[in-house]
Amino acid sequence: MAINQNKDSIKFHEHQDHFDLPDDHHMAESEVICFTSGGREICVRAGDLPKLFKGKSREVSSWTIMKIQAEFVKGFDFLKRYKKAASIYGSARGSLGNGVYEEARKLAFNLANSGFAIITGGGPGIMEAANKGAFEAGGRSVGINIKLPTEQRTNTYVKESAGFDFFFTRKVMLETASSLYIFFPGGYGTMDEFFEMITLIQTHKIPKIPIILVNKAFWQPLVDWLKVTVMQENGAISQAEYNLFTLVNNADEAWEYIKKLPKEKHLFD
Repeated sequence: MAINQNKDSIKFHEHQDHFDLPDDHHMAESEVICFTSGGREICVRAGDLPKLFKGKSREVSSWTIMKIQAEFVKGFDFLKRYKKAASIYGSARGSLGNGVYEEARKLAFNLANSGFAIITGGGPGIMEAANKGAFEAGGRSVGINIKLPTEQRTNTYVKESAGFDFFFTRKVMLETASSLYIFFPGGYGTMDEFFEMITLIQTHKIPKIPIILVNKAFWQPLVDWLKVTVMQENGAISQAEYNLFTLVNNADEAWEYIKKLPKEKHLFD
């Protein structure tokens, strides 16, 4: 990124990906840092930045703070274009059996064919399958990517994308992008997203939205553990909280369930 610096301010722009600020740069308290996104300019005095973090153990570079802020603004501006969307999660690995890849592709095809933008993390595996289904249906195939040195590539079926340097800003975008969330088999990342989504609903941080787990063979042991160990034996969640998600066997069952939601959830308006 090219930094435009004068006596009073430093600016960066929304299409720039990173900061090339010298490590030895020191800002005066009166210096103003500005960024633009969606045609808007946001400026903060350098002297005000330390107030965002208190205590020596939480010292954070001013430029890191500004970069985080810029990613949030850029992300929300990007998501404004999708009025009706479904987010599909699942493993990035290609080792899943039992036709899971094809199931994800089929469900995404049906959703895209009904006007849903399909939003994924943009990577391989289940994400690729979902983007492929959207692409084949002639729908909007979206990837919200994380920028990593080598581990993740953007799959070839993503046609609209936004990239993020920070996992947590990307995560917020994924969690606020859609009116429907679908989880296929996956690993820690998929589990993390699932539990965070139902926690956000449980704590009323986001409205109650449909959460669907696809593939009973994979999810049933976890669902049984939540019901018996977590709810019945320990009372750590209530029956209502246990009911925050729906388990189905395959793409066809998921699609039939989704088609019954419009009157309550307005998904097909």
